[in-house]
Amino acid sequence: MPEVPKSDNAAHSREGWDAPLDTPQQRAAAIDAAFDYRGDVTVQTTDGRSLEGYIFDRRGDADPPVLRLMLTRGGQVTLRYDELAALRFTGRDTAAGRSWETWVRRYIEKKLAGETAELEPLEYD
Repeated sequence: MPEVPKSDNAAHSREGWDAPLDTPQQRAAAIDAAFDYRGDVTVQTTDGRSLEGYIFDRRGDADPPVLRLMLTRGGQVTLRYDELAALRFTGRDTAAGRSWETWVRRYIEKKLAGETAELEPLEYD
């Protein structure tokens, strides 16, 4: 099974990743990763459709396995796993760089630089 890029910080974001879908195991791992991703994905279907949205549900144990995609332009669609021809992590990874470790590192850096370091959430782009 291919290694799924981690998303715990910006250096390991899945953003831009084209997930391999060659085997049922790769397909299931890619869909699980997309479900955990905090950004939109683009799905190419076997019938030629291109759908962009957020995977908010997947049922790998269903017969057949299905996922549900909340479309960026509104509405939602249910797709069988075997309908996916391609899966790309196209949306901005809103969780990238927002780990606890990143927050602590930035806090310490500010303190060491003599800046005011607050126990408030950091602002992100």
